Amino acid sequence: MATQKKATLTLDGKTVDFPVESGSIGPDVVDIRSLYGKTGAFTFDPGFLSTGSCKSAITYIDGDKGELLYRGYPIEQLAEHCDFLEVCQLLLTGELPNEEERKQFAGIIQNHTMVHEQLIRFYSGFRRDAHPMAVMVGVVGALSAFYHDAMDISDQQHRDISAYRLIAKMPTIVAMAYKYGIGQPFMYPRNDLDYTSNFMHMMFATPCETYKPNPVLTRALDRILILHADHEQNASTSTVRLAGSSGANPFACISAGIACLWGPAHGGANEACLKMLQEIGDVSRVGEYIKRAKDKNDTFKLMGFGHRVYKNFDPRAKLMRETCRDVLNELGLNDDPLFKLALALEKIALEDDYFIEKKLYPNVDFYSGIVQHALGIPTQLFTGIFALARTVGWIAQWNEMISDPEQKIGRPRQLYVGAPRRDVAPKGKA
Repeated sequence: MATQKKATLTLDGKTVDFPVESGSIGPDVVDIRSLYGKTGAFTFDPGFLSTGSCKSAITYIDGDKGELLYRGYPIEQLAEHCDFLEVCQLLLTGELPNEEERKQFAGIIQNHTMVHEQLIRFYSGFRRDAHPMAVMVGVVGALSAFYHDAMDISDQQHRDISAYRLIAKMPTIVAMAYKYGIGQPFMYPRNDLDYTSNFMHMMFATPCETYKPNPVLTRALDRILILHADHEQNASTSTVRLAGSSGANPFACISAGIACLWGPAHGGANEACLKMLQEIGDVSRVGEYIKRAKDKNDTFKLMGFGHRVYKNFDPRAKLMRETCRDVLNELGLNDDPLFKLALALEKIALEDDYFIEKKLYPNVDFYSGIVQHALGIPTQLFTGIFALARTVGWIAQWNEMISDPEQKIGRPRQLYVGAPRRDVAPKGKA
């Protein structure tokens, strides 16, 4: 019989043991749930860099190898052989669908693509120049005011219905945010189109003429959605789980995730990366900006390089680089200055000792912004596309959390460094 691994901690002369648990792959974890009861102490881990907050069977990342698995499947294989809705089914159910299951799921999603007509009026309450993420936080949160029939989070069927609604309606909500911002009429969903083609139709069609989605461009956007569908316990996913741990409804939880994703250090990174490339402007200025990036006293930051988890090449970046070439070739933009600039930056980063030593490899944001820009998606909407893709991951993680009997309401502890106890002086006395 195998001996249970344990970790031993000595504090103030007292020695206590804690069990060590192993996952199917990845690092072991020390179970410190009894730490406070045994020692009266907490751990201190700002940013939760060494803390496992949950057990999950959805996504696995090996940052040293540059590996990303959805339910055990390498992201490279999924991006090559599957479409986004198949990946959605994988994340939600744990298995890739057969042909009959795929058709059934696609039919369910098509039946939920419309949004309540009254919800459309919410858009007119925003300024035309409002950031799409501000609109999405409000509109997605407001879904809970319209769909009361499946709000019992303890009921698996209710959770499934909410999942279908969110996956189906998010493209409609994102496209409407775009149309509202540019002053064009909303385009209703077309259920004769596949998921991604329907989204492109709602984005780029007008009542004046027929819009035919380009299959190469549609596949590129579908791949973007696949690559961003989930990414383990990142900031926005942890936000969704934390909000959900209180029993909040799924629409509120996803709205919280959108708000977190909005941050430039998270979902806004591809937007920031494209702006950086536009600021550099020309290949001749690459050396100047590389020098600035190395200067500790310069506030300039080279966006799109390095990752908090990946200490090797981001596997999604390789796929996005290929997709970028496909899109630019299809559109006749092989001489696109931004792409040339990106290649020049990438070459230096992969050969320069400074970047090699710090393992600052290009990440997925480095190329996804160029692809979306070429597709005609405005920079402000990049994070909205990210939210559209990540919605299924958030839902899968939320559903897993709700179903986990070990999960409790999130309640991080702190190291208090404020004033110790003191008394208020009675008024009128010194």
